[in-house]
Amino acid sequence: MAPEAGRWSRVLWRACNGLMAAFFALAAVVQVVYMIPAGLSLLVGLDPLVTGNFIWKSVSAIHIFFCTVWAVCLAHYLVLHTQWNVLHEEEGRELTGLVIITAWMSLCHSSSKIPVGGRIQLAVAVIIALFPFFAWVYIYVNKEMRSSWPTHCKTVI
Repeated sequence: MAPEAGRWSRVLWRACNGLMAAFFALAAVVQVVYMIPAGLSLLVGLDPLVTGNFIWKSVSAIHIFFCTVWAVCLAHYLVLHTQWNVLHEEEGRELTGLVIITAWMSLCHSSSKIPVGGRIQLAVAVIIALFPFFAWVYIYVNKEMRSSWPTHCKTVI
């Protein structure tokens, strides 16, 4: 029974990476910063052991660093200037995306020792992988939230 559970864990881990690669690829249409996580997640989905590769680890670490710095700057700006819900602000949506990138890349980065990780890591991966899609559905259904968006946000998918 244990080998069967391990097999499903590997399949779920790869599926989460495929889902995140698709999300990041769609997001890269409007924000270039998502291209690197899209490529890195696709590589992990194809071969989870790639996270042990020096180049993969270096690219992901550098990207995590810059996303974290950018996220801190946006968070500081939002603390000083936000009057509405954070997602109503352009910077708030960018911050949410940067947090998703940082969380996902950190999760993948830490998986180099054990490609699938434990149950908790896998549960976190499923939650992070599903969050963008549930958030999109919520925003799509919430017409009040979309009404305050700039035109370029209203015309995207």
